[in-house]
Amino acid sequence: MTDQIDFTMMYVTHDAFRRDLARLEAAVADGRAATPQVRAGWDNFTAQLHVHHTVEDEWLWPRLTELVKDRPGALALLADMEAEHARLDPLLEGLGRALAANAADLAQRVETLAAVLDRHLEHEEDEALPLIQEVMTPADWKEFGRAMARRQGVKGAAAYVPWITDGIPRADRRRFLSHLPAPVRAVNRLAWTPRYRRRRLWNPQGQATKAA
Repeated sequence: MTDQIDFTMMYVTHDAFRRDLARLEAAVADGRAATPQVRAGWDNFTAQLHVHHTVEDEWLWPRLTELVKDRPGALALLADMEAEHARLDPLLEGLGRALAANAADLAQRVETLAAVLDRHLEHEEDEALPLIQEVMTPADWKEFGRAMARRQGVKGAAAYVPWITDGIPRADRRRFLSHLPAPVRAVNRLAWTPRYRRRRLWNPQGQATKAA
């Protein structure tokens, strides 16, 4: 039996996207959309989503296309993944402008983006990940992880790791951190997480987020 791929990193990343949009919805409802912490939270969210989708578009979907080139149904699924990414781009751009202007329709734009992104993430989890499990090897998946790490670089990792662990359940945090080399876990504990906490993303001044 082929070794199973561990999708922990994918799931915790998806959960972080959902968490951030829930925080944005709450901030808009509370009248905090114009605060520096909310703007910084939005900037971080869009940066993380851009990296995630870029590496999927440039590495993961092309690799899968090679593996399923004789399977029309699978190719249609991958075309859907790319189309869903493309649909998100104008929603992100429009919401960014609305947030900068504190527009009257801001709450509706956040709700729309959250719904579209959640449908995409569920589609990916329900159909694309099982396809990946079927046709890719753990070695292939590790190469995808390396492509993601190259795209992030050290600066990106310094933002990504504490962002993922921000407020997640203890067991999920341990599982996520167990995938990282010991030196990375150490620098995250000593430097990255304290710096992340000081940024107070999404929160009014004086209220820190719960980070690992």
